[in-house]
Amino acid sequence: MKRQLTHDDLKAAVYGGAVLGGGGGGFVERGLRTAELALQVGTPELWSADEFADDALTATVALVGAPAAPDPQVLPTHLLRALELLRRDLPQPLVAIHTNENGAETTINGWFHSAMTGLPVIDLACNGRAHPSSQMGAMGLHAREGYRSYQGYAGGKPHTYVEGAVSGTLDATSNVVRRASVEAGGWVGVARNPVEVGYATRNGAPGAIGFAIELGRRFLAEGPAGAAAHLGGEIAVTGTVREYRCVQREGLDIGVAVLDDAAGTELHFVNEYMTFESGGERKAAFPDLITTFDAAGQPLASADVEVGKGVSVLVAPAANLLLSSTMHTPELYAPIEDLLGFPFAPAAKVLADA
Repeated sequence: MKRQLTHDDLKAAVYGGAVLGGGGGGFVERGLRTAELALQVGTPELWSADEFADDALTATVALVGAPAAPDPQVLPTHLLRALELLRRDLPQPLVAIHTNENGAETTINGWFHSAMTGLPVIDLACNGRAHPSSQMGAMGLHAREGYRSYQGYAGGKPHTYVEGAVSGTLDATSNVVRRASVEAGGWVGVARNPVEVGYATRNGAPGAIGFAIELGRRFLAEGPAGAAAHLGGEIAVTGTVREYRCVQREGLDIGVAVLDDAAGTELHFVNEYMTFESGGERKAAFPDLITTFDAAGQPLASADVEVGKGVSVLVAPAANLLLSSTMHTPELYAPIEDLLGFPFAPAAKVLADA
């Protein structure tokens, strides 16, 4: 199915993405601005994956960085520049683009690119929820023998602006881009990891954008409780933040929020919330969805949590989400576990055939 994205889709996509961001995935206001601009300058199109030949080439468009960074800037022109740098080095042309994940800004990744270039956006994400590392959003390409990653990146204010193109192993190129985001002041726009549509469909999350739009419509109509019901989850706790710590390491926000409820709820995060602990017991862990809302019922990113703020916490099981095969690849959790200082990776599952 092919369709033009409309203003009716815009707000639902951003708010549904914000819920699926699980504390990460960018910020609502910036997502709304970028999506609105896309609809002002052109007509972005959303195509289902079955509109393409299996061997047609698509690439991921994404944002990389730490949401709490003090001085970031990624402009729409930076997004286009990253895509230009990627396309310059590819051995064959792209026929489409897709987002890395669902989030307030990331669900609409590609809309501006599509409006300006005519490339359609595939209704597919590398992962149907937000995640903290580029490798988690690479659909198992780290395990694909001989795969060469190409990445273009751009971002920063005039005094910190960086851009570049890099190719090599997935780990090496992802590390270069993550470091570039730090030098840029916190964020860069990225276009990366060209791959066949068939591979992306088998190893990513087809239908993820439509899923976010439907969730967003439910949230806008019924608030956090409606979103929880839509996801088969619950509002697990409501309380006030009595302790909050956040530091930036390796281009990521790492920290914990502690609530004042009787169970002493703790939410550990690396950009996204990784664990939900209550009464000293772990009740949920990534890739389960853990999302905070403010006292007005608006999605609240982990970077915007503050001591004294009232919050409610949505928890939904991973089984009810559209997830990439990488979400059950324990080795991809090791760097995140090292940052937090404790293990939480789920059991392994076999990746789909390449």
